[in-house]
Amino acid sequence: MALSKLRVGYVPEHFAAPLLQLADTPWGKTHVELIEQPSGTGQMLTSLDAAAPGGQKIDVAVALTEALIAGVAKGRSDYQLVGTYVRSSLNWAIIAGTERGADRYQSVPDLRDAKVGVSRLGSGSHIMASVLALEQGWVGPDGKVAKQEFVVNNDFKTLRDGVNQVPGHETGFFMWEWFTTKPYRDTGEIRFLGSIPTPWSSWAIAASKHTATVPENAGVLKAFLDHLDASIRAFANPSTRADHSLHKFIQSVHQYKPEDVEAWAEKVRWAGEETPDPEGIRPLDPKANAVNAHSVSGAMILNTLRILEEAGVLQRPANGWSPASFVDTSVAQLL
Repeated sequence: MALSKLRVGYVPEHFAAPLLQLADTPWGKTHVELIEQPSGTGQMLTSLDAAAPGGQKIDVAVALTEALIAGVAKGRSDYQLVGTYVRSSLNWAIIAGTERGADRYQSVPDLRDAKVGVSRLGSGSHIMASVLALEQGWVGPDGKVAKQEFVVNNDFKTLRDGVNQVPGHETGFFMWEWFTTKPYRDTGEIRFLGSIPTPWSSWAIAASKHTATVPENAGVLKAFLDHLDASIRAFANPSTRADHSLHKFIQSVHQYKPEDVEAWAEKVRWAGEETPDPEGIRPLDPKANAVNAHSVSGAMILNTLRILEEAGVLQRPANGWSPASFVDTSVAQLL
């Protein structure tokens, strides 16, 4: 069925700036409907699913790379990757509470046997908890990552309640993007015990195969990726960084402290952005600087799968992984 507008799911955070600006252009107002997904990538995976209660709610997800890849690896065949959105890492804060009962967790090693709050199973907050366990060496006698106890707390507010021991939601910690969470640390609602960056490019773009297989929709999807690529280049480039128009837009939408926006913007790089990577930060894969909004790195897919296998999130199939099975190559370029 041809769509009047492409329904694009996104997390209403600072990373969404080029997407917001695109949606406000004449082309965007005609062809794109942004659908907020405040619970994150887990919510988007449900919203892409035509078999979920209420049916399919979005056609495109601008979401966390690891969860999109893990979904396909675990058998989701109703969507594929069609592009890359952010080529730099996402810095995940490791978060504990401040209320009575939460003070037993004073450092990351204290969290080994703690309950983990996640937005949804299969979400980035779920997967990254396993990656943290791998990094910390929380393994059993068999050498595999020890089983963790997850509590599904659905949204950011309930995750914060969980670490502050609100009955029915109690957890030891949860993980969320550093700068999104920092205002709540500044007010004393939560504590940061540490952080862990993703070892892969952090945001990717996926499209529903139910949508993309309709010729009229496929044309709009390709046009969307082209316009998004142009929007990224207009929003994030050496000039907008130098004159701080990039920073001012983020502050106008999210009311973050100027110093926080500065610290975040220094390290983030969108796919297709012509600004060189920050000094001292190596690209996450050999083709990281070549990707844009309508291309995907095969090396990045394989690297992500390898780490997720080691973290116990995935099990490698007998015939191994093929990057081409994760990408809709009728729409996107596989590098």
